[in-house]
Amino acid sequence: MFCARKMRFPLRPVLDFAPLAETPRLWRGGLKQRRWRSLANKETMSTATQIWPDAKGRFGPYGGRYVPETLVAPLEELERAYDAARADPNFQKELDYLLKNFAGRPTPLQFASRLTEHLGGPRIYIKREDLLHTGAHKINNCIGQGLLAVRMGKRRVIAETGAGQHGVATATVAARLGLECVVYMGVEDMERQRLNVFRMRLLGAEVVGVNSGTRTLKDAINEAMRDWVTNVRTTHYLLGSVLGAHPYPMMVRDFHRVIGLEARAQILEAEKRLPDLLVACVGGGSNAIGLFHAFLNDASVKLLGVEAGGRGTTLGEHAARMAAAAGYSGARPGVLQGTYSYVLQTPDGQIATTHSVSAGLDYPAIGPEHAWLADRHRAEYTAVSDDAAVAAARTLARMEGIIPALESAHALAELIARAPKMSRDAIVILNLSGRGDKDMEILARYL
Repeated sequence: MFCARKMRFPLRPVLDFAPLAETPRLWRGGLKQRRWRSLANKETMSTATQIWPDAKGRFGPYGGRYVPETLVAPLEELERAYDAARADPNFQKELDYLLKNFAGRPTPLQFASRLTEHLGGPRIYIKREDLLHTGAHKINNCIGQGLLAVRMGKRRVIAETGAGQHGVATATVAARLGLECVVYMGVEDMERQRLNVFRMRLLGAEVVGVNSGTRTLKDAINEAMRDWVTNVRTTHYLLGSVLGAHPYPMMVRDFHRVIGLEARAQILEAEKRLPDLLVACVGGGSNAIGLFHAFLNDASVKLLGVEAGGRGTTLGEHAARMAAAAGYSGARPGVLQGTYSYVLQTPDGQIATTHSVSAGLDYPAIGPEHAWLADRHRAEYTAVSDDAAVAAARTLARMEGIIPALESAHALAELIARAPKMSRDAIVILNLSGRGDKDMEILARYL
């Protein structure tokens, strides 16, 4: 079993990773948690120009680096390599080249005319990340980290995957760059995402089924981390979301910032003004923070993240970490898999089971930057049910001829619910993070 720890701040990065219950309590004291909460409550967007994370990898009280000693040096090496790479024009030039000529950027910002008319509310634009090579936004980060692995001399990459999109993107980039690739995937996810398992193997990756725990994304991450601990000298862990120990939440966000930067320029060209609302699904939160980040300093632009409401609000029936206002129970701050954020957990601190029709949203923690945005009231988070997400996928398919991934369909479902109450003069950008090919077997059961 896994235990999410109740923390005091500020914390020194020390020994901690899964399973947390097996790790000694080596925390060093400091400010009380209540003081951090007080500081967070006083925070306003007047400080939005501050650079996050700070030098210790924290977004306010969240984030940080809580790992075993064997991973401290690799993470420090990765941080140094990333800092050097992003300051290197040649690295950026190669990244830009591959994003354009291999991944297919920029992606369109499509005006959803029939959906807009159907809902009778705001003008809806769809950021078409589903049109990227491999079918989802994940390729942005995989190209960046793949180039970084080559730069560090690591010829083997490992990854975790839930919905399979990150695994496919990792395998694709590894093939392009000539790297050995191993992908860990929970056996439950392998069953519901069989098409992506075949795609990864066709691309030359070894797909390792994980049969422990809930047999989903959390457990795949655990196994990937065990591999990395064993093979740190030759292997780069290509983490797929804004999770894990610093510098991963920052680095993955930065590789996805292109989504928001493009969308900002595109909406200004199309409408001559900024949107009123951005909507994105949130599992770990990479596609959402990629869209949100370019708009964080624009107080007039509201940010809405949509989590997996699953089958109900009871703990174990959903994967909603930040949607307590909507009645979803079980989330509170704790450490899971290298970072401090909101975690779904039982009253005694055991990591709770989660459920979602979407494998990519089926995870008990949320990225630390999202937790910080929620604390500062800069972003709103809610959740929608499995049934609502499936219905939304059907609506988009029939209104716009686009079959969305079930992850993205969660964001769409919340927009469908809100749009009729919004002004017709409002402008909304929905991030369509992936396409629904991988979900056809699941969707077929509902049709």
